[in-house]
Amino acid sequence: MGKTYVDTVKYLIKASFEISGIVEKPDIVGAVFGQTEGLLGDELDLRELQKNGRIGRIEVDLQLRGGKSFGTIVVPSSLDMVDTSILAGALEVVDRVGPCEARIKVHRIEDSRNLKRKMVLDRAKALLQSLVTEELPESKQLAELVRDHVKVSEVVALGADKLAAGPDAASSEEIIVVEGRADVVNMLKNNFKNVVAVGGAKVNPTIIELCKQKEVTAFLDGDRGGDIILRELLAATEIDFVARAPPGKEVEELSRKELIKSLRRKVPVEQVKGYDSMMESRRESRRNEKKEFAEPFSDEPVPMNEPEGESEPKPLPRPVPAAVAEPQAAGDPSLKGLLKDLEGSLKARFLDSGFKPMREVPIREIMKSLSDAKNVHAVVLDGIVTQRLLDLAEQKGVHTLVGIRAGNLTRPSDKVQLVLSEA
Repeated sequence: MGKTYVDTVKYLIKASFEISGIVEKPDIVGAVFGQTEGLLGDELDLRELQKNGRIGRIEVDLQLRGGKSFGTIVVPSSLDMVDTSILAGALEVVDRVGPCEARIKVHRIEDSRNLKRKMVLDRAKALLQSLVTEELPESKQLAELVRDHVKVSEVVALGADKLAAGPDAASSEEIIVVEGRADVVNMLKNNFKNVVAVGGAKVNPTIIELCKQKEVTAFLDGDRGGDIILRELLAATEIDFVARAPPGKEVEELSRKELIKSLRRKVPVEQVKGYDSMMESRRESRRNEKKEFAEPFSDEPVPMNEPEGESEPKPLPRPVPAAVAEPQAAGDPSLKGLLKDLEGSLKARFLDSGFKPMREVPIREIMKSLSDAKNVHAVVLDGIVTQRLLDLAEQKGVHTLVGIRAGNLTRPSDKVQLVLSEA
């Protein structure tokens, strides 16, 4: 008896049949073998092929209905696709099963390896899903623990106040000031190493000295606490830029993408809402300190009959230079008109000696762009002229600075013409 199934099935010949009478399965198989015998030669003789294991057992699914026989035939084959196709065509020559007329129709030849590939694919998907849901989280948590440990180990104690800081805070020319240790840890996890924490509402001497020596970005939480820390910093020292976490969020919980996005949106401190009032409070506080610790003997008479607290000391004059008249030379444009063109854009425009535009940049990039630029004659900006910008303009040989208003200018320049729309 032939093998029941081939060792390696490559193809499945699938056919249907209709027989005009009642027959049995062995009758159908016998008709297939008998009527194809000698038809294709010895090499493709079904009996020999089955003995040698080149085709498997012919499977017949039989149904009887209305005095007729219907069903399907499946022939497994390990032959190549050409020989398998020849065998499939040979099945259709069978026209009788016993005394009954028969018709066999081959519908398709299936590549059984596709079924196996599908099984492999389905199983691989299931295994991968199991790996992702059951195994990877533990590995990821382990990696996070290791990473967090490394980052926490990088936190250093800076200065006499032992402030939490990154390893580059002392050596870097630029620092990022955050509120607490947790903020430092999150920044270190995301590879920001020039960071230092205020460490509370009180601004320590270490922070004050650092801010005097370096370019400082205060990176604060997007809540009321961030507002308070900003006021304390402005009251105690000098900072250059302010960046805020999204409203309602804290720096310690931001992702790397959110950290980068927030820092890119930093603005000069003079453009922070309420800056003028905060600086006025700072000046008032310092005036009160001077008054409290003034020498007991003074050339100024002390009014004896005025109620205490009613008279306020006269405010100290702000060392801000007055706006200079616009140039009247032939061909010079209206500089305030150029400023009007930039209104609401938060951009700056560099002009050459003929007052023709050279370059236009966002205000937050004005310091870097001006540092790299050459032969800039005038700068028009939709923002506030800061002391740092005035110093850089003088250094770069800029003739005219045009802005909305001036910030806290403590060192006026006699080389840079200043034109302000709110003068």
